[in-house]
Amino acid sequence: MSQSAPHGTPAQRPTPEQINAFFTQHGVTDVECIFADISGFPRGKLMPAGRFAEGAELRICQAIPMQAVTGEYSYNPVFPDSDPDVRLVPDYATLTLAPWASQPRAVVVHDCVELSGELCTFAPRSTLQRVLADYTALGLTPVVAPEIEFYLTAANADPAQPLAPPTVRGGRTEVGQSAFSLNMLNELAPFWDEFRAALVTLHIDADTWIHEVGPTQYEINLMHGNAVAVADQAFLFKYAAREIALKHGLNAVFMAKPIAGSAGSSMHLHTSLVDAHGANVFSLPDGAESPLFGQFIAGLQTYGPELMLMLAPNVNSFRRYVAGSQAPTNMAWGYDNRTTGLRIPASHPAARRVENRIAGADANPYLAIAATLAAGLAGIREQLQPSRPLASNGYDEAHGLPRNLELALANMQHSTLARQVFGDDFVTGYCAVKAMENNHYLNEVSAWERRFLLPQV
Repeated sequence: MSQSAPHGTPAQRPTPEQINAFFTQHGVTDVECIFADISGFPRGKLMPAGRFAEGAELRICQAIPMQAVTGEYSYNPVFPDSDPDVRLVPDYATLTLAPWASQPRAVVVHDCVELSGELCTFAPRSTLQRVLADYTALGLTPVVAPEIEFYLTAANADPAQPLAPPTVRGGRTEVGQSAFSLNMLNELAPFWDEFRAALVTLHIDADTWIHEVGPTQYEINLMHGNAVAVADQAFLFKYAAREIALKHGLNAVFMAKPIAGSAGSSMHLHTSLVDAHGANVFSLPDGAESPLFGQFIAGLQTYGPELMLMLAPNVNSFRRYVAGSQAPTNMAWGYDNRTTGLRIPASHPAARRVENRIAGADANPYLAIAATLAAGLAGIREQLQPSRPLASNGYDEAHGLPRNLELALANMQHSTLARQVFGDDFVTGYCAVKAMENNHYLNEVSAWERRFLLPQV
């Protein structure tokens, strides 16, 4: 038997014998049966390996996918008081070893499925799959590639204290401004050695690795591929980074703006569309831009602000959108222009794509990709026309994005497109949780208030 797990699909699962042989080969005794909640955090259950191989039914509360970052649950009427079960159905294509485990353990990403057989409305993976079904109906397939930025910081035992860079070679902490430095990329080698090996184990197809602008801030690009598969990889990427960082006394931080005065962290999304023959429909046979290309851009410009809550889902997200920081402040678009929210990288016609630079590293990859694709598809269906491409500085244009979580929340609550594409129940539930998180944040008395108001008012 090969080192790889026996892959399959939920409909065509590997045989119990194949799965047990893989478990026996690697000494696996338990399986992490996981899914992403709306924050992109892994939830689920641990199941004995033998029970998993037999295909034992696994259930969880329907509300779990909509758990808030505070650990609370919304009591909006959209969530049934009875809190019924949903089934966890494994996607066997994701079955592999869990590289963060201290003892041999497997991990597999699951769908949340209602007992009636329908995908759970509240599960982010379901949300992305619904959007992809709309593309399939048109004979189109999105191809997506995320660029994920994050910080490695020293351990932070007191949340009232700011995050600090870890000590690196030479006994100092990095001060930042070392973008693309290979010397700084060589720091913290024990973490990187284990993390690289983990990505191989998890079948995460990483492309390039760079040191970013902030102190011990990094960016790793994932290879382009099927939207759900790429979202699964981004989900597992963040899980693995956090777990392995902790083993090395570090924190892997995916907040959009974790350190005041330092660069924010993004999750840029490169997107193209191919037809049934694999041809990029953003390009015509002669290599020119197709009408669909402009329509997709126009859809993002028109509907991106309505779906901002899926691209910037936390109160901290909006601290990232600062003029001059290479984080966007509007939905302008331009060719190879990093000051715009929508950038068109220089490429061969077969690789023509749109880079959505709005999403932060804190965004749930399933929801950020779903929002990008939903907005673009609306532009195609409505045959919208984009603004003129911007060759100048995008920061000289008006700030066209919601400036805080409350505005983004109101936009999504009133978005007809969001309710048409994602369903009333998802939009209502998602907004209810985000409103609860925002209220929780507003009830917190901050260090700024103590610093300036305590002695003077």
